[in-house]
Amino acid sequence: MRPMRVEDLDAVMVVERRAYPYPWSIGIFRDCLFAGYPAWVLLEGGAFIGHGVLSVAADEAHVLNVCVDPARQGRGHGRTLLRAMVQAARGRGACRVFLEVRPSNPAAIALYEDEGFNEIGRRPRYYPADNNGREDAIVMAMELLGD
Repeated sequence: MRPMRVEDLDAVMVVERRAYPYPWSIGIFRDCLFAGYPAWVLLEGGAFIGHGVLSVAADEAHVLNVCVDPARQGRGHGRTLLRAMVQAARGRGACRVFLEVRPSNPAAIALYEDEGFNEIGRRPRYYPADNNGREDAIVMAMELLGD
C-alpha cells in the first residue's frame, strides 16, 4: 500500500469501474487529491487491486471510498485498507470515523461491524440504484477515544 498519486488515477478508475455499478468519476478522485485528502492504492504484484480515500476535519474523519477489485475480494484487502484509514484518522487527531454503506452490501457491513463500526442512522435515497431508483445508506461510526 502507498499514497495515491494523480498519475495513478487511470488505474484506480479501472478497479473502481469493475467494483461499482455507479463508480466515482476521475474528477472526484482528482478533487480529493488536490484537496489533500489522505488516499491510498493497494498493489499486488505491481497490479492495482484497491484504493481508499479519507477526509479528516477537526476531530472527525469520514471514509469516503473503500474499493477492492471484485476478483480479489474476500482475501482481507478491504480490511487492510480500512484499518489503514482508521489508523490515519487516529494519527490526524480524529475522535470518530464515519462511513456510509449500501444495505445491499452485506459483506461490507459485516466487515465494518467486525472492525468496530456501529450503525447510527440512515440517509434516505443516498445512493443511485437501478431503474433510476435510489437506495438508502446505512450510516456507521467508530469512536476512537480511549484507544
